[in-house]
Amino acid sequence: MLLRLVLLVLAAASLRAAAPAPRPNIVVIFADDWGWGDLSAHGSTWLRTPHLDRLAAEGIDFGQFNVLNPVCSPSRTAVMTGQYPARWSVHQHFAHPSQNRPRGMPDWLDPRAPTLPRFLRAAGYRTGHFGKWHLTNRQTPGAPRPEAYGIDEWAVFNGGAGWPAAKVGETAENAAAFIAKHRDQPFFLNVWLHETHTPHAPSPAAAAQWAHLDEQRRVYAAVVTDGDNAVGRILEALRAAGVADRTLVLFSSDNGPESTGRTPRPAYTEGDSGVTGYDTYYSVGETGGLRGRKRSLFEGGVRVPFLVRWPGRAPAGVRDETTVFTAVDLLPTLCAAAGVTLPDDYRGDGENLLPALLGEPVARTRPVFWEWRGNQTEPDWWPRFAVRDGGWKLLLTADAGRVSLHRLPEDRAEAQDVAAENPAIVARLSRLALDWRATLPSAPPADCFAPADQVAPPSEAGKKAPVRKGKAGQP
Repeated sequence: MLLRLVLLVLAAASLRAAAPAPRPNIVVIFADDWGWGDLSAHGSTWLRTPHLDRLAAEGIDFGQFNVLNPVCSPSRTAVMTGQYPARWSVHQHFAHPSQNRPRGMPDWLDPRAPTLPRFLRAAGYRTGHFGKWHLTNRQTPGAPRPEAYGIDEWAVFNGGAGWPAAKVGETAENAAAFIAKHRDQPFFLNVWLHETHTPHAPSPAAAAQWAHLDEQRRVYAAVVTDGDNAVGRILEALRAAGVADRTLVLFSSDNGPESTGRTPRPAYTEGDSGVTGYDTYYSVGETGGLRGRKRSLFEGGVRVPFLVRWPGRAPAGVRDETTVFTAVDLLPTLCAAAGVTLPDDYRGDGENLLPALLGEPVARTRPVFWEWRGNQTEPDWWPRFAVRDGGWKLLLTADAGRVSLHRLPEDRAEAQDVAAENPAIVARLSRLALDWRATLPSAPPADCFAPADQVAPPSEAGKKAPVRKGKAGQP
């Protein structure tokens, strides 16, 4: 009898040891226009981001993470679908329908696109999305709502016409309530912050914290503080719900920092966000020495912070400067982390880089491609396409008549154009880029446009309307 009891105990212990780890909750915090250098952990000498610094200290700080477009909507499309946004004809930000069609864009992301929340929801996850949306435009009637993309619960701004609009300042609290509500089941949560996008509308408390700075830097430092505090609120919500140790938390940004305006202008209201605040004169974000800014395919426009905390799985305090990680890798990687097998017909552009989240070295096997159709001014906004393969990155015009070649491991600032010394590499990468371009659709899906008879003229609410400007934090 005693021997049988011992055997039963040993068998039960063996089963417990062999049991798979519980599926992690997943929280993706996505900031807006937050530059690589806008973290004190990345060497900023005047900004302070204690909550993000804590996230980096408790996990992995990836130094070579790229988004796949230098502006909002296409960048977010890549995160959601794991595919290059140009595959869905999302080339720039979603604007009023009268502007989308001339740019070769639909009026919303095709709801037939594969999405990360849809795959996770099918596997039993509860899915939520709070904060920015911008996978359509607030002046677009008939746009599919978040449920069509796999979202169970949501409260968003920059949504479609007629949608209930959440307040920008409620993003973190809405997300915290979702965490508390679903603490007993696996959940996936998008938290898409407004900071540090214009209009800058710092809270009075944050503005007071930076009262010693000049007004230009005071406004920006304060909105960084507000964004960092929102991250802290999410981390606290996870702790309070008792799920921090089984939650995978990621922080990143949709593109590099906004260009700084030359002169201050009156505060204005942005219709998409409903925010009244300060304009781009106060956009003094930093790239950490990277070339280019928002709207540029140089690294300053597309290399952004990427912090990952996964207690018990990802090592703490690691700085990964070698893994080439991109936004299209998030879908296959996070599905792998959740134990979700992707459908056989899914055709993603990314790679499953789960070992990198566990602190293991990963060598990327697929090249990375970028396409850009917006601003093309000098000196950093002229490239229409870019491709990275290994350590090489080539930027080129649409006809490949002008190129710029850089060896990123030794030249992260892209200061040295070595195209002339490496004609064979230029030829190979140019061909890769042009061949990739040939796989892209020539036009958006025909059923992803708002009915013309329902589209109102562009609203004045989205234009810069002068209002009286008060002190920093009180626009």
